[in-house]
Amino acid sequence: MEIIAKKSNDILKDDEKVYQRWFEYVDADGDGRITGNDAVKFFSLSQLSRPELKQVWAIADSKHQGFLSFKEFVLAMQIISLCQTGNEITPDILKNAELENISTPVMEGLDELLTATNDRQSPPESEAHSNDSSPRWQAQAVYWFTSKNSKKIPMTPVTSIIDGLKKLYQEKLKPLEVTYRYDDFGSPTLMASDFDAKPMVMLLGQYSTGKTTFIKHLLGTSYPGSHVGPEPTTDRFIVVMSGPDGRSIPGNTIAVQADKPFGALTRFGSAFLSKFECSQMPHPLLEHFTFVDTPGVLAGEKQRTQRSYDFTGVTSWFAAKCDLILLFFDPYKLDISDEFKRVIGSLRGHDDKIRVVLNKADQVDTQHLMRVYGALMWSLGKVLSTPEVTRVYIGSFNDKPINEAAFGSMGKELFEKEQEDLLVDLKDIPRKACDRRINEFVKRARAAKIHAYIISHLKKEMPAMMGKAKAQQRLIDNLEEEFAKVQKDYHLPVGDFPDIQHYKEVLSGYQIDRFEKLKPKMIQAVDDMLGYDIPDLLKKFQNPYD
Repeated sequence: MEIIAKKSNDILKDDEKVYQRWFEYVDADGDGRITGNDAVKFFSLSQLSRPELKQVWAIADSKHQGFLSFKEFVLAMQIISLCQTGNEITPDILKNAELENISTPVMEGLDELLTATNDRQSPPESEAHSNDSSPRWQAQAVYWFTSKNSKKIPMTPVTSIIDGLKKLYQEKLKPLEVTYRYDDFGSPTLMASDFDAKPMVMLLGQYSTGKTTFIKHLLGTSYPGSHVGPEPTTDRFIVVMSGPDGRSIPGNTIAVQADKPFGALTRFGSAFLSKFECSQMPHPLLEHFTFVDTPGVLAGEKQRTQRSYDFTGVTSWFAAKCDLILLFFDPYKLDISDEFKRVIGSLRGHDDKIRVVLNKADQVDTQHLMRVYGALMWSLGKVLSTPEVTRVYIGSFNDKPINEAAFGSMGKELFEKEQEDLLVDLKDIPRKACDRRINEFVKRARAAKIHAYIISHLKKEMPAMMGKAKAQQRLIDNLEEEFAKVQKDYHLPVGDFPDIQHYKEVLSGYQIDRFEKLKPKMIQAVDDMLGYDIPDLLKKFQNPYD
């Protein structure tokens, strides 16, 4: 099953050399990215209208990153070439085109500019300051000192939204999180690899509901370490991601690799890391996102067997990182066990990511399927505390042909439409990845700010000398009332406050009087980031033709 369109870089080697030369010319700072200002000036050589170039940029930068890599630059050039030959620009313009037969576009005056660049000698330093004949789209020099109050010297320019978020996190949000230990109460401190990671899709459900088979169905092949069977086969968390060769990497190894976003999983100990592994393989689908295959959730008597690690805590950690969460059921496994209920409860705050898959639906006839669907919605209604109806995809997601004997042609058509809807949802993940990064970043900033208000309020309520232990216990016991005071004093949204029970558990391990007092400058820095810096960042890297 193919869910990613044909690659846009199916080009002749001679054309690839031409595009590479053009790309290097436009990418004056050599960072492998072409930003909006560079693109506007270079694309204008095609003599296309501004509305047409706006469409070209929107299709090429489908992930809304604010820049074009070499692949996306080639895609833009191919669209321009098709437009120059009379084709209408649409989102699907390249789907039916024979990409290897698309010639390079006509860029007026480019050959002269390239020749002048090759012949140009590096001018002496004194001349370089007065020479204004450099290419119009050459990147601006990096300023070492931005203002008198600058505490840090920017070593690299911000050339994308993700770069900007990294910089804002290090300079404005991280100091607040470290001061009030937000990593223990909320999410672990972010690393650079967390910003750069590909979008992730997590699969949850009881054993033998088809989670591993679903991944194999999408990939069209097995991944290293996969095993399918009617018994509980997947007994570990397996991250399936792109790699140069097919191999499995143990959890302890992958957790210490700085370029992978799994370092924070060490907090769950060796017992978990021994049940965690990374499965790498070269696959075009995995270039766009990563799958997280999970152990089957325990049910019945198996719930009495305690896991050797915090299963609910691990799923909550992955839920915060993932872009989509698929809950798997089948017609014979509709019950939601106590452990499954705890797992779904740990997804609180990520309701917009949750989708439900009723798999193996062709194993029952139409009448039974209607009853199964109703029973599933009733069960979900008791554990998903959302007023909206959760999207449920019905089908049989495996490589076997659909059992038409139970449903007939109408049932087959229904399953195919449901499968297509799910694939559309998956296709949207890479395109919306940057938007989701921004959304999660803003949510994190608000949560960290509220956490700072709560901790500083509790510290203020502590006595200066005697009776600290009793006062702390009283505050923890009456934490709901203290939350209400903070909400009233600072006019904060009630829905942004953390889970009280979890907060009590973590807070009981600290001495409240040792926390810092409220630091208004840190709070103001985060407010400025949310009110000014992030909007300015988005404006800077929006479609340059808007």
